[in-house]
Amino acid sequence: RRRVLEASQQLTEIINSETSAESPEPSRGAEPADEEESALHCLWVDKFTPRRYMELLSDDYTNRCLLKWLKLWDTVVFGKEKAVKKAKPSAEAHPPSSQPKEQQNKWKTKVQLTEEILEAELDQHKRPKCKVALLCGPPGLGKTTLAHVIAKHAGYNAVEMNASDDRSPEVFKTRIEAATQMKSVLGANEKPNCLIIDEIDGAPAASINVLLNIIHHKDGEGEAAAGTGRRRRREGGLLLRPIICICNDQ
Repeated sequence: RRRVLEASQQLTEIINSETSAESPEPSRGAEPADEEESALHCLWVDKFTPRRYMELLSDDYTNRCLLKWLKLWDTVVFGKEKAVKKAKPSAEAHPPSSQPKEQQNKWKTKVQLTEEILEAELDQHKRPKCKVALLCGPPGLGKTTLAHVIAKHAGYNAVEMNASDDRSPEVFKTRIEAATQMKSVLGANEKPNCLIIDEIDGAPAASINVLLNIIHHKDGEGEAAAGTGRRRRREGGLLLRPIICICNDQ
């Protein structure tokens, strides 16, 4: 341990001597100096945070499930048709079991059940059956990092909000609707939003009910309306963007 500490101290001294030797040129102005100053004082957790999907060190099965669920929104968000999965030859060779469905599900693993849920058909509005993903785990596990990297990898603009900060249900509803119904107009490459709600376990019950009302908005209201214009107005309240919730206490 003493030798490791000595080696790390030597490396720190070498890095500090190199950075002090490379002084910025006077012609550059103050901006590069400010950038170097901010880089020196950047936290390691921010400097070495994963930027791409392949850099994630979290559980690979969790990463794939979240990405697969997010890709189910491609039909309604990006207008891409869902790829039809070809049947496996092994499934055709063996006839289906005569056991009831409950008995078959009893012996399936958690992985198989999750895969079946994610491969379920889309609803009438071409949205996945599960409208919200919930990431649970202790602090420092990488839940927020995973949500941001997956959203960026799937082509979304990640919009993060803290549920414990907005104690008012009205403000909570306004922020959710703004993130899920509006799109960013800044920059040439406009991307749809993916809402990430952090610390959802710290939100009051009234805010949770607001979120549940948005999620469980009645799909039948659009069908009951007569006329295309009226139907579009009715469907304006439907949730058409993915929401990822994060909590420590499930």
